[in-house]
Amino acid sequence: MPNGIIIIDKPAGWTSMDVCAKLRGIFHEKRVGHAGTLDPMATGVLPVFLGRATRAVEFAEQTGKEYLAGLRLGLVTDTQDVTGRVLEERPVTCAPAEVEAALAAFRGEILQVPPMYSAVKIGGKKLYELARKGREVERKPRPVTIHALELLERTGAGDYLLRVRCSKGTYVRTLCHDVGAALGCGGTLSALRRTEAAGFGLDRAVRLEDVQAAADRGEAERLLLPVDAYFRDHPALTVGLREERAARNGAAFPWRGADGTYRVYGPAGDFLLLGELERGRMRTVKSFYEV
Repeated sequence: MPNGIIIIDKPAGWTSMDVCAKLRGIFHEKRVGHAGTLDPMATGVLPVFLGRATRAVEFAEQTGKEYLAGLRLGLVTDTQDVTGRVLEERPVTCAPAEVEAALAAFRGEILQVPPMYSAVKIGGKKLYELARKGREVERKPRPVTIHALELLERTGAGDYLLRVRCSKGTYVRTLCHDVGAALGCGGTLSALRRTEAAGFGLDRAVRLEDVQAAADRGEAERLLLPVDAYFRDHPALTVGLREERAARNGAAFPWRGADGTYRVYGPAGDFLLLGELERGRMRTVKSFYEV
């Protein structure tokens, strides 16, 4: 059965779950999950985990992401992007220098109010379900971090291309909306391309049609990265048979070394687990071995 990670360059018009469904059919594997939802209009990096690798999704979801975002000034929509219903259109009189100056207030730790068209739940209901019924409810601001926010170029009279590096939970369309509000002319997201997620960039991404072509040749599994590729920043260590038996039984085992998080491999070289070494005892954080 296929086990591993594949980085998809998601096409516009597809939901993240559409991509997972397609890959579920290609690889004939029920266990498929993704790290970080992309709206249908967005394109770019979508890490997808198959088989036992789905156990790593919870870690990958927590990481920051990077985007190229189109900011369109003078336009306000109900979805905060160009796919929504236009609420306001205003003249744009600000110069690029003013846009650059406005971005300064959005770098670092900021508060964002989740958009109504989002999967955030309030009172057990997803906001987009309420929004589609014409309802709007009060949302509390949430802390997010904008690690980098750069104006790359002006692409039209009121259009700009931004590079955004941000924490989990950041809505780039809300960022565009809020920048437009700060400039007094309104703003919305005109395009979005994710360039990095879960530590993987576009250089590792493949198109769905290329995955299908590889599957038609019987070579789709060659596109999968091993699950330990996600944990590559943690040091690796190889244990003996005694330690492997303990780990497979869910028990901690003694090990010498500096405290920290490790990739733990069995004597045969197979990836057993992500472990935490503390005071000479290695405990399992998450196991990845064959049962």
